[in-house]
Amino acid sequence: MTVLLRERERTTDAPVQSPRFRRGLFAALVAIVVVGAVALAWLVAGRGVGAVGGGQGDVQREREAVMAQTEQFMLRMGTYGPDLLDEKGGMPEYRQRVEEVITPKFAVSFEKEAATAEQLVAQAKISRQAQVFATGVSTIDEDSATALVAGSFTDSYPKAGQRDPSPFRIEVDLVKVKGKWLVDDFSPVTGGDGQ
Repeated sequence: MTVLLRERERTTDAPVQSPRFRRGLFAALVAIVVVGAVALAWLVAGRGVGAVGGGQGDVQREREAVMAQTEQFMLRMGTYGPDLLDEKGGMPEYRQRVEEVITPKFAVSFEKEAATAEQLVAQAKISRQAQVFATGVSTIDEDSATALVAGSFTDSYPKAGQRDPSPFRIEVDLVKVKGKWLVDDFSPVTGGDGQ
């Protein structure tokens, strides 16, 4: 009798693996896989994975456009001399080439800076040459960006000759206007802790 009881215990403890149970388990696993695939497709389509959707290439092109415009701004704004003076003592070519890469809002404050540069050139015959060493983008979205630029200005005077280069580090704010990146403002970057 004990052998019969042990046989019964073994058969009642064993899990029931009927074909119906297996089909239900298979259907549940298929449903989980399908839901996972749909969720993955939604993420790739909605958010754009760079390696799959190609979005990284677009971002890199925008970053390069921002860096190129930042470099152009610094070279145009920081390079001038007596050869640009007209008969009235102004530098219209200098103003024009800088205004090509800045927003109309920024052009208002640039007018004051341009007048100072014109006065320096007319009175002291100063020449300034900008050199850009590096540019980088610190933030970017679809219509605004902040870039950092490092370089130097080298001033030359008729009697005193060329001075030592003066290094600069500048943060440049850009906005996208009609598909083109334009400089909207800039400010010097100062190092903290005595740098």
